[in-house]
Amino acid sequence: MFAWFSVFADWLVYDILALSNQTQLGQAVHFFVEDTTKIFALLVVMIYAIGWLRASLDVERVRGYLSGKPKVVGYGLGAGFGAITPFCSCSSIPVFLGFTSAGIPIGITMAFLLTSPLINEVAILLLFSLLGLKVTLIYAFTGIAIGILGGALLDLLKAERWLQPLAAKAYAMGQASAEQKTASDTASETDEPPAKVTWQQRHQFAKSETGEIFGRVWKWVIIGVGLGAALHGFVPAGWLEANLGDGQWWSVPAAVIMGIPLYANATGVIPVLESLLIQGVPLGTTLAFCMSTVAASFPEFIMLKQVMQWRLLALIFSLLLVSFTIMGWVLNLV
Repeated sequence: MFAWFSVFADWLVYDILALSNQTQLGQAVHFFVEDTTKIFALLVVMIYAIGWLRASLDVERVRGYLSGKPKVVGYGLGAGFGAITPFCSCSSIPVFLGFTSAGIPIGITMAFLLTSPLINEVAILLLFSLLGLKVTLIYAFTGIAIGILGGALLDLLKAERWLQPLAAKAYAMGQASAEQKTASDTASETDEPPAKVTWQQRHQFAKSETGEIFGRVWKWVIIGVGLGAALHGFVPAGWLEANLGDGQWWSVPAAVIMGIPLYANATGVIPVLESLLIQGVPLGTTLAFCMSTVAASFPEFIMLKQVMQWRLLALIFSLLLVSFTIMGWVLNLV
């Protein structure tokens, strides 16, 4: 299906650039060219297609829908909404404030915030194209489970008391407003049929979405593929497998800690994931490292400091590290 990307990389790297496929440099450049062209092509096609389908999605209506649901249902809906929205951590913060202003329980909001950077439809499609259905499903279900369980725990601990003043004020006002709404008001808002979207409007939305998302993630694709190429071409054969490939109990927390200083979004980290698996690193260790890089990195938490106090950040940080470690151990066992 994607064979022509490899053919193009062969032509460019081995014929035009005259690099040898027997050298580390040649293998690394070939990996970079093949994966970059493949991912960029998929990004343009898939983002446009999904944007076209999502043209009629009204975030305000989704937010209103979530605010009227029981918490147990809301955790799943919040995590699911986080999984299908292409928000990075910086763009998640305004949405987070919007959720709190709507009076949505903090656990549902946290389920969204935990899941959103981990999973998005672009990452899922790329992961499926590179590594197949099994790894894709494991990654998606793990990310959603972390969001749901994390949201439930933070609700149980009443995490709203550890919000920054701006977020706490928005949450208090939203709660007061939600309590004043009557059932008939809620029904009239949620039962209102959505406005029809024309094909031209869908095209314009999808075109705009493609340009915006591609412009936001292309550099992370370059960085991610570059790191993957370096691992693939320059790390001595067998080194990663020898040090992390036996599934030792300590290799998973070590991989999680290694990912903390780094930062990549879910799209950019996939080439790194692919390269680690090729090098012989077990699936659990690889996923633990990549999830730590995406959702538990220092830059991520510096941005979240805008809406959360240090106590809440430390709690979320510990929750993610423990979740990633347990997930890695379980996957390495099976």
